[in-house]
Amino acid sequence: MTKILVVNSNPKPLELSFSRQLGKHFVDQLQAVGQVEVAQVNLYEETIPMIDGLVLDAWGKLGAGEALSAEQQATVGRMNEILEQFLAADVVVFEVPMWNLSYPPMFKAYIDNITIAGRTFKYTPEGPQGLVGGKKIVLVEARGGAYAEMPALQFTHNYMQAAMGFIGITDYHNLVVEGMAAAPDQAPALLEEAKKRAEELAKQVL
Repeated sequence: MTKILVVNSNPKPLELSFSRQLGKHFVDQLQAVGQVEVAQVNLYEETIPMIDGLVLDAWGKLGAGEALSAEQQATVGRMNEILEQFLAADVVVFEVPMWNLSYPPMFKAYIDNITIAGRTFKYTPEGPQGLVGGKKIVLVEARGGAYAEMPALQFTHNYMQAAMGFIGITDYHNLVVEGMAAAPDQAPALLEEAKKRAEELAKQVL
């Protein structure tokens, strides 16, 4: 049984989100291809700790062997839950919109929760070394503009590929639907075209 983790980072409902619609279609195809177990995370409905003063202070205390406050214990415990859920998945599907050339803030917060020194990467004399292997990542991304011919502006894809490689994951795929805001009349056709690519990708992932 292949464990699939779907991480949605768009607060819009399904019918108004291209990233969620494309992601759902892709996961439906995975379910049609093989035996899978699907878990869902909605970053705007669940508690996703941000790296703030409380977290930084907690990490400092942990490094020094000092006791955490009750609030810090709860926050660090929640971060560990997020990390363990990520590590337990065989395939992670990120449903992400591009907002102003970047991600929704809660998605960056999620990435911070899974990029943890000593757990998903470590420092060595030769430089950082990823500790996560044998996992597949699919970034399902919706972009309002048409950026396919502007690789210098594809910050989201470039960042995610680098971030996943940093923690040791190299089996990475980018499934994109774009141009819907630039050409609203073509949006349904653009989504249908992306769904066809999703169907082919599902056969490769499983």
